[in-house]
Amino acid sequence: MRKNKRQLITWISFLILVLSVGLVGCSTAKNDTDKEKPTLVLADAGWDSIQFNNSVVQFIAEKGYGYKTEVISGSTPITFAAFVKGDIDIHTELWTDNIKEEYDKAIKDGAIKEVSVNFDDNAQGLYVPTYLIKGDPARGIEPLAPDLKSVKDLPKYWELFKDQEVPTKGRMYGAPPGWAVDEIIQTKIKNYGLDTTYNYFSPGSDAALATSMAKAYEEGKPWLGYYWEPTWSMGKYDMTLLTDEPFDKALWDDGYQCEFAPSNVTVGVSKAMETKAPDVVKFLSHYKTSNALLNEALAYMQDNKTDVDQTAIWFLKNHTDLWTPWVPSDVADKVNAALK
Repeated sequence: MRKNKRQLITWISFLILVLSVGLVGCSTAKNDTDKEKPTLVLADAGWDSIQFNNSVVQFIAEKGYGYKTEVISGSTPITFAAFVKGDIDIHTELWTDNIKEEYDKAIKDGAIKEVSVNFDDNAQGLYVPTYLIKGDPARGIEPLAPDLKSVKDLPKYWELFKDQEVPTKGRMYGAPPGWAVDEIIQTKIKNYGLDTTYNYFSPGSDAALATSMAKAYEEGKPWLGYYWEPTWSMGKYDMTLLTDEPFDKALWDDGYQCEFAPSNVTVGVSKAMETKAPDVVKFLSHYKTSNALLNEALAYMQDNKTDVDQTAIWFLKNHTDLWTPWVPSDVADKVNAALK
């Protein structure tokens, strides 16, 4: 009886040991394979194309690599400061010429790293509807300003853009407040003397700016203001960018008295990202779109009344040849499976 009891105790102890080892082994295996990945934070500086690019990156990072993501929204200065500080991990659209001094310093200090050029065929400046210059016979619109080619021509056409609130001057729509380019445009028009014939009208937001352009265009009326490419508006409407003095660094540094240079719009990551998510950094090093691709995506979003997340899914489904080389084949398989 004692012998049997001793054997039973020994046998139970053995089972407990085996089960304990097994459970530890299972726990270790789970930790190795299912270890929770960090959340990646992206910057939303407030315009459609950066929000679209963010959604594309988020879908691939989440479905292909297993990361969680979130977005911090704010103006260019606010989001860039958070990016440099390390509170933001990824910036998909850095308009480097608009924040050149701050950008160069952050790169030099090692606070951020440029990993790719998203696109470099962009444009920005003062636009008017092309029908003001060339007319539009199909809509019965006569060319009201056939000789309007340059920013320097604007003083003689101020009455065409008459500000109904202050009818002694024309109205020029500016950049959304808080954007770095807002200060650039205001400084430029003062140095050109355009403030004597035009009121600089702040639209309040990029949505309000787009609405003002769309309304004028669809009614066939004059409109003058700051805009940029890529945007859905430029994909949908025929607009003309007014010429300016050819880009010259000395002129630019002296109060922006020349055209905007095509800006390298880059993808950047924070200093911590190379250890936090090196696989995503490698993916982002291949990330590249273009003005035409983004205009297409943003026009699709506008015409189909979809949001940026739905548009990103549409884009990934329709441009597999573009994005699949950005990532390893197993990641591409996971993303494609999530798209079905």
